[in-house]
Amino acid sequence: MLDMSERPDVLRVEGVSKSFHSGVVALEGLSLDVRGGDFISLLGPSGCGKSTALRLIADLLKPTRGRITWAGKQAAGDLGVVFQEATLMPWATVKHNVWLPFRLRGKTYEEVKDEVLEALKLVGLEKFQDSYPRELSGGMKMRVSIARAMVTRPRLILMDEPFAALDEITRFRLNNDLLMLKEKIGCTVVFVTHSVFESVFLSDRIVVMAARPGRIIQELIVNAPYPRDEAFRTSAEYAAHCREASDALHLAMEEPA
Repeated sequence: MLDMSERPDVLRVEGVSKSFHSGVVALEGLSLDVRGGDFISLLGPSGCGKSTALRLIADLLKPTRGRITWAGKQAAGDLGVVFQEATLMPWATVKHNVWLPFRLRGKTYEEVKDEVLEALKLVGLEKFQDSYPRELSGGMKMRVSIARAMVTRPRLILMDEPFAALDEITRFRLNNDLLMLKEKIGCTVVFVTHSVFESVFLSDRIVVMAARPGRIIQELIVNAPYPRDEAFRTSAEYAAHCREASDALHLAMEEPA
């Protein structure tokens, strides 16, 4: 595994705070370096600002204080986002849902159909390219959403609890697939989760957050090499990392506001 200190920066979050008109301080003094090839999980209790942090990085919200800067010029297609819900267009076929990021940039389907079909192959849905979302299972819908986020081969993908509503077997399978996809396209991932077990399996860095206001209280390193598989899930090393993350999460929940 590459020494994390040798990885080039993708973006930097510096002293970011976010307050809403209601007076709620969602984040306070958030600082985070996101480096190329990282898989970072934001782990913490509800209300600690994990999703707000993701929306700030995606430029869907503006910080009250602080700044978020990309290393080098940010190009169109450098960022992909996967939300908690698959957020597919119900009137569009699977392939046309995946085409959407290109369509928004003025590219016709014919111009990019090879990229769209390649993305569908990566998530195992090439045979469903002409299906509609209503014809898919929950796990398949999320695969389409992931394909849409990855179709432009972005430098960074943000994922906001994408597997939270799925059954455990489907969730494990998609965790495995996500690591395979990340390796194939060589992207960086920032992933929001409530699950200690998911964060340890997926991540090389776990950023633990506390609430009221949302802030980082600890960062854990998972040194286990990739690829990871079922053998890792049942290993003593995995169990030890889960205990460490669980202890950090309990500390976050007990942190005074």
